[in-house]
Amino acid sequence: MNSYQNKIELSKVKKSFGELEILKDITFNVREGELISIVGPSGSGKSTIFNIITKIINEDSGNIVVNGNASYMYQKDMMVPWKKVIDNIGIPLIFRGSNKKNAREIVLKYIDMFGLKGFEYKYPTQLSGGMKQRANLLKTYLTSKDIMLLDEPFAALDSITRKKMQKWLLDLIKEMKTTILFITHDIEEAIFLSNRIYVISQKPAVIRGEINVNLGGIREEDIVTDDKFIKIKKEVLNLMKS
Repeated sequence: MNSYQNKIELSKVKKSFGELEILKDITFNVREGELISIVGPSGSGKSTIFNIITKIINEDSGNIVVNGNASYMYQKDMMVPWKKVIDNIGIPLIFRGSNKKNAREIVLKYIDMFGLKGFEYKYPTQLSGGMKQRANLLKTYLTSKDIMLLDEPFAALDSITRKKMQKWLLDLIKEMKTTILFITHDIEEAIFLSNRIYVISQKPAVIRGEINVNLGGIREEDIVTDDKFIKIKKEVLNLMKS
């Protein structure tokens, strides 16, 4: 993994809104093919980092390099209620010039891969929270499969569904061959999913530390009771207290 190129690099990034300093010194990298999590308190500026990476807003100072195209999956459900699931997923393809028929054909190629078979022609109100997030993730993937920014995608789900979605995402990543930067408040979620974790402080935010998640092998739900997992969790908690 170390030999792969950096897909995202941030160096000494700062951002304020008026007199409120949000990001004080943000430096980190994401290598090709990794899933990297950013963990920190609510309101610490994690979403601001995503907005800067995708150029929704500009940094005040510092250097940012993004080697590729990044898509952004927001916390909020962005599905249009009057469109069928297949057409919601195809919106980014329509924006890029596809017609409805071609967009549907492309979406259908990925329906099985994302576990949406049988739900393509339903409306968002007919989907469970977990199924909506599968659809939103596919929509994000079709926007750009190169780099995906996922902002607490499972936060609104109940704990059982959330754990199922985490395992599903891990299995899906093997097929997607993409680079993911993931925001979460959930330490166990970050450890379960990630190659590395960056711990961010309360605002004005700095990176408290970086933790390598060396769990290896296939990760199942019961890994949370493994000694290595618990040790990593303690490391994250200690950085959050510092």
